[in-house]
Amino acid sequence: MSNVVLNVNGQAHSLDIDPQTPLLYVLRNQLSLNGPKFGCGMQQCGACMVLIDGKAQYSCTMAVSSVEKKPITTLEGLAAAPGKLHPVQQSFLDEQAAQCGYCLNGMVISAVGLLNTSVHLDDAAIRKGMQRVLCRCGSQARVMRAIKRAIAIRKK
Repeated sequence: MSNVVLNVNGQAHSLDIDPQTPLLYVLRNQLSLNGPKFGCGMQQCGACMVLIDGKAQYSCTMAVSSVEKKPITTLEGLAAAPGKLHPVQQSFLDEQAAQCGYCLNGMVISAVGLLNTSVHLDDAAIRKGMQRVLCRCGSQARVMRAIKRAIAIRKK
């Protein structure tokens, strides 16, 4: 065990843990953040996505020591202010893009990461950016509309 400092959702957390513990386990078990989900544990499904330095990353296999002191944002930390959703969250709500909710974390986090790192997003770029998240809900058309809505909000 050693002391690891994580910056999660704008707050520093000093934790006495094994530095090789997957970030997902720390977020869920030590910090009680339930946005990121355990899906496969192999970086295949995207349910565990978090933002690290503004980029969507899998947290299921990422050792906490590799992200110590880097800004980590979970689904719970996206909101701009209490009662004010992030534009991507609001767009998913407005377009009714959520179905079962299990893949929703990965979808929203990936979309935010895509908007954070890309200036010009056409349909092909959106599809490519979202392909790391598996979803069998059948809401892909709504997800596309939600991301396009968030892009339009960003341009305002």
